Amino acid sequence: MTGPAPIRRAAVLGSPIRHSLSPVLHLAAYRALGLTGWDYGRFEVGEDELADFLGTLGPEWAGLSLTMPLKRAVIPLLDEISGTAESVSAVNTLVLTDDGRTVGDNTDIPGLVAALAERGVTRVERAAVLGAGATASSALAALGRLGAEEVTAYVRTDARAAEMRSWGERLGVPVTTAGWDEAALALSAPLVVATTPAGATDGLAEAVPAAPGVLFDVLYEPWPTRLAAAWSAAGGQVVGGLDLLVHQAVCQVELMTGLAPAPLAAMRAAGEAALAAG
Repeated sequence: MTGPAPIRRAAVLGSPIRHSLSPVLHLAAYRALGLTGWDYGRFEVGEDELADFLGTLGPEWAGLSLTMPLKRAVIPLLDEISGTAESVSAVNTLVLTDDGRTVGDNTDIPGLVAALAERGVTRVERAAVLGAGATASSALAALGRLGAEEVTAYVRTDARAAEMRSWGERLGVPVTTAGWDEAALALSAPLVVATTPAGATDGLAEAVPAAPGVLFDVLYEPWPTRLAAAWSAAGGQVVGGLDLLVHQAVCQVELMTGLAPAPLAAMRAAGEAALAAG
């Protein structure tokens, strides 16, 4: 007789972490893939605690999902980092190899690309990005993959503007910047990517044009945002934060388990059910 399947572990780390949907998505994937020996948890871990946590990982660990504030803090602690993660200095996925090495990757970028492709957006010449920071830099990298030749970033401070222009130079994406007081102008772009916190774009809802293009709003709770609701009401196409969350998690599951394709439909259904349940 053979014994039970070996237990493999994965988890999401960050702070705050208790509202993360990652366990819902990954556990749904394990069920659909028949991985009965796999478990996925969540741990409240800050930057100062990260090194100690990584030191506790044994051979049963397959990988970790990393959210704020750990995406950049983890990089000096890794044995290796992928080119994708290095391009934006952000790691949201840590894979532990069979020989115990820690490899960092970034699935936000391919997740953004895949979420747009699912809605038929596979090439973009001009786009606008609302906000700055880690998600905005990943958005720039994704836009570069989609062939963007003109990106305008709308930000609140001169420092953020300089940062976004620097990311554009680093990623090979032409970026111009404008102040947040001009953000309504962004809404005329064929693709608008909103990377701002909850409530930040509420004031733009009344400025949605009569024939909007595509809005990618990276928030998933609360949903829909006022901007997303107004965009849909005007007949525009909306890609939401759950789309990004699911697609980046699909990439994570494939990296951690070695199995592809990951069950996108089952993961999305689980995420939708969890959000509906509150």
